[in-house]
Amino acid sequence: MTSGVSAQVLAHGVGGSTDLPVPLSFALIGAAWALTVTFAVVALAWKTPRFDPDKPGRDLPIWVTRAVDSPVLRWTLSLAAYLFAVWVAVAAVFGPSGSDNALPGVFYVLLWVGLVAVSVLVGPVWRVISPVRTLWRLLGMTRWETADRSTLRRYPMTWGYWPAAFGLLAFVWLELASPDAGSLAAINSWLFVYTVLMLLGAFVFGSQWFARADPFEVYSLAVSRLAPFRRNPETGRITAINPMDHLPTMPVRPGVVAVLAVLLGSTAFDSFSQSPVFRDFVDRHSASLPVLSEAWAASLLRTVGLVVFVSVVGVTFWAAARATGGVNADVRRRLPGELAHSLIPIVVGYIFAHYLSYLVERGQETMVRLGDPLGRGWHLFGLDSTDVVYVLSQNPSVLWTIKVSCVVIGHIVAVIAAHDRALRLLPRRNQISGQLAMMLTMVGYTFTGLYLLFGG
Repeated sequence: MTSGVSAQVLAHGVGGSTDLPVPLSFALIGAAWALTVTFAVVALAWKTPRFDPDKPGRDLPIWVTRAVDSPVLRWTLSLAAYLFAVWVAVAAVFGPSGSDNALPGVFYVLLWVGLVAVSVLVGPVWRVISPVRTLWRLLGMTRWETADRSTLRRYPMTWGYWPAAFGLLAFVWLELASPDAGSLAAINSWLFVYTVLMLLGAFVFGSQWFARADPFEVYSLAVSRLAPFRRNPETGRITAINPMDHLPTMPVRPGVVAVLAVLLGSTAFDSFSQSPVFRDFVDRHSASLPVLSEAWAASLLRTVGLVVFVSVVGVTFWAAARATGGVNADVRRRLPGELAHSLIPIVVGYIFAHYLSYLVERGQETMVRLGDPLGRGWHLFGLDSTDVVYVLSQNPSVLWTIKVSCVVIGHIVAVIAAHDRALRLLPRRNQISGQLAMMLTMVGYTFTGLYLLFGG
């Protein structure tokens, strides 16, 4: 494990752009396949919708549901995650400074990327393992909610997921645009503010605040729509389900497009911000703002770039959905939210394409640091720096293939999901022409994603 590489990574966050760039041939082949499949799906594939969120799925054995609902299991997972958070907090306060501390790796790698992997596999786990939710329960506040609801205010329906969207934007700002993303003080401050806001919001609005405003819970909820398991709404049992039937169950609430725009736009900006062109631009202009220090001037320029990327994703998707032909004004108004779930496969695909090597390799480094939280030379759990295997970095052709495959597959799944949903919403005469704007927008996302991976 090389400390120089780790320092570079943690100073940036988890930016995947320090991987070897995707070869141009890979990018072009991937884009060509994406474009071909897109046109084939829209023009030649099924003419009637095939995916139904109301399909019951196949019930798993009853013991699975009993185990998932078991208070013993849920408390065990919650307390284990809470103790893990305490362990990390001890390392953050009393451990070594800089890149040798475990906190940045836990925050930027295990949490931000690992949460996607786990949620896609098993479902929205953050609502169970959230340390803040666990603290809320340990303080006995759930009993307080039940005993005296009159002290709580009803969560405003118009807020929807907007608080979570701003929370996610705050996270990606810290990672990608702040003056020092790897600073322990900055991460600790962010986590302190996050914890206080979550507890204060829950005190005012009850536990529903976590489900709507916790950025990590909404993040986990969104990507879990691709999980092959869900709860049968009629029987309450855990069922195995086609992820394409599960995907449209993403709740349509205000701010859902903003959440997905932040996730996709920030990941794209992460690639772009590491390009020589943008770095040269920041270096040239950060010294020309005399009111700010050079570090904060550079942060301001990166902040503008981040907001532009997020806004472009949100505005283009909203405009493409609203441009759908053949519908009345009421349906047109609802279309961005009704089609928002189709962005989830692109988000998941691009996150894995961008950050997979960091989850696999920097995740190992982080676990080694957690085995020595105070920097005393301990080897708890038998972990040692020599145990880290840089399997993806040592096999760049495999890494390139995974990158392009994730982007292309995510795009194809997204187009299929949007097409199937459009078949339910659009009149028959507009089922092809009405999708052209959305199809071109998604193709544009794919070309842009592959170009940024290549240009990184």
